[in-house]
Parts: sequence; structure tokens; C-alpha cells
Amino acid sequence: MLAVRGLNQFYGGSHTLWDVDLAVPAGSLICLMGRNGMGKTTLLKCIMGLLKTSSGVVDFDGVDLLKRRAEERARIGIGYVPQGREIFSHLTVEENLSVGLGVRKNGSREIPERIFHLFPVLKQMLNRRGGDLSGGQQQQLAIGRALVLDPKLLILDEPTEGIQPNIVHEIGDIILRLNKEEGLAVLLVEQKLPFARRVASEFCILSNGRRVVAGAIGELTDEVVRTHLSV
Repeated sequence: MLAVRGLNQFYGGSHTLWDVDLAVPAGSLICLMGRNGMGKTTLLKCIMGLLKTSSGVVDFDGVDLLKRRAEERARIGIGYVPQGREIFSHLTVEENLSVGLGVRKNGSREIPERIFHLFPVLKQMLNRRGGDLSGGQQQQLAIGRALVLDPKLLILDEPTEGIQPNIVHEIGDIILRLNKEEGLAVLLVEQKLPFARRVASEFCILSNGRRVVAGAIGELTDEVVRTHLSV
């Protein structure tokens, strides 16, 4: 589904991504990992067209994403929840969810009912401003907004950051449900090892902008963690 090959990216004169390869097959759930500052968010922003790349390939279902503007990438089936959520704090929950309706392929202008099945709290707070929600509720809103697009791939950048433990568990349940029951492919950046081991089927670790190890989640051993993730 998503194939990144030989991707290179620079910030000014600093080489930040070095020939990165990453594959996200249909129906997979892959966790992108690494210490802070190793290029994880940079890679996601390159996939989404928010940062320019210097060379490489980013292919999504046969479409060359590097030839598409950032706003077009949502239209072809990629939902993106950035780090920090970036909801519209002065808009209501309903208005936040409605933002993505314009790019739905079926042209519907109604918020899909499945969003409220996944996140019942959002239905209860439709008229509340996004900025008045708790951190966990804002994260649910951000994921719901991405799902309004009816994506084939959901990209999540640190979805558990700053979230209370009970909501972290709920978000894990939702991600597993979307992946296992609905077949939605998921690529997430995550620092919490128990969460990653619980939800992901595969992992990929970046170090200094390079892919250093990848495999099935069962291969994320304590030795791998000590070598590439411990601080």
C-alpha cells in the first residue's frame, strides 16, 4: 500500500533522512520508533507532503505522492493525526469533524455515524469548543477528524502523548478495532513500549535518520530496546 524507498531529506545543510525504506502493506499495523530527534516525525511529514524531500520514492497504491500536493494526499486515502493533535481550538467538535467532509469521495456532507460509535464522547460534546476538551478527548477528536475522510491508511504521530492512562487504553482498543475488524492500515509513531507491543504487528526503528532495525513486533527484544531506544 505505502512504499517509501531511498528517501533523503535535508534541513538546510543538515542531512536528516538517509536512504530510508519503509513498507506499510494493506491491513498492517506498523510502529515507527526511535529516540527523540531521530527523524520519525520528519519521515511522516515527508510522506504527507509537509516537508520537501531531496530524493527517493513515496508510492501509495500506485500513486507517486512526491508529485502530489499535500492537500491531495488526504483525497487519495491517507488520514493523518499530527503530533500535538492540532485540532481547531475555537471551533466546536462538530465543526472540527466537518472540516474533512469536503474531500470524501462519496461527496457526503454528514459526519459518519461510525465516528460516534468509536468515540461516544464526541457525540455528547458536539457543541463544545475543541479547546475546552481534555487532552484525551482532543486526541479522540483528532483521530475522529482523520477518520471522517474514510482513509485506507491512518498515520498517527505519538497518539498517547500527554494522555491519561485510561484513555491511552481506549485509544489502543480503537486502533486495534480499526485494524483488525475494518482492515485499516495503520502507521504510528509511539514511544511507550507497552502500548507499541500491545497494538503493533511490526516495528521499524530510526536512528540518526537511518533505518537500523525492523521486524515483527515479537522481535522487539530487550536487547534491541537497550541498543536503539533506551536513553
